[in-house]
This record gives sequence, C-alpha cells and structure tokens, in this order.
Amino acid sequence: MSCCSKQACEQTNTGVNPIPRKLTCPVNGKAYSPVEPKTMSHHLKQAWNWQALEQGYYFCDDPECDVVYFAEDGSVIKKPELRTAVGIKEMKPDSLLCYCYGVTLRDAQSDANIKEFVIQKTKVNECSCDTRNPSGRCCLKDFPK
Repeated sequence: MSCCSKQACEQTNTGVNPIPRKLTCPVNGKAYSPVEPKTMSHHLKQAWNWQALEQGYYFCDDPECDVVYFAEDGSVIKKPELRTAVGIKEMKPDSLLCYCYGVTLRDAQSDANIKEFVIQKTKVNECSCDTRNPSGRCCLKDFPK
C-alpha cells in the first residue's frame, strides 16, 4: 500500500515503510488508527501461531463489528481469536475500561474518584496501556463523561 502525502503516513519502527495513519476496516468500512504488533500479540489466544508482517495493523473499536484487528493486506483478527475481552466493544457493566488497574464500566460509573486515580497513575507513567489495553492506547478517553 502506498501513501499520497507525508501527512497521511507515519514511519514504522524500522523507518523503512510508511504506514497510513488511518485505514478502513475491511468489514465495517470505517477508518481506524494503527496498533503495534506487540500489543496484538499480548491479546491473541495463540500468539505463538501468529507472526507480524512488515505492514500496518489497526484496531477497530466498533461494538457492532466482530473485527478487533486488521492489517493493510486485508487480513482480520476477530473477537473469538483473542484471550482478552475487549471492553470498548462490549460496553457491559463488567467490561474493562482500564486494563492496567482492572477498572470496569460499572466501577467508573459508580465512583468518580477512579478516573482521577487513573489520571494520576498515567501522569507518573505507571500504566502499561501499550500492551495491556487491546487498543494499545490510554483508556481515559473510554471513561464515561
């Protein structure tokens, strides 16, 4: 896959092949941001049977879509292939919002202090969102407003 402008791409870890900043999910057609292969491998049921290729990988957070990860080559990884329940795709009371500290949606809705706790832990770099969270990103945007 090629890019049409520098603004549309980021460099991969190797700095050799540019990857699009957004790519559309082959199932729902919506655009999503990249996720690191190391994040994916932490959530796959059989990570030892998966090998990352030199391409961009993306995280689909649409609750209506069974795809969790997809790649530039059109390959997909669906919810049943993960050992981790993806809270943002489920949004049930017991769904995890914060994978680092085990905060569920119910917890966050019942105690406003929890979000402040996670904010403080994030500020002092005591989170592991890049591997623990299936999205590879900070969970704070997923907390109820």
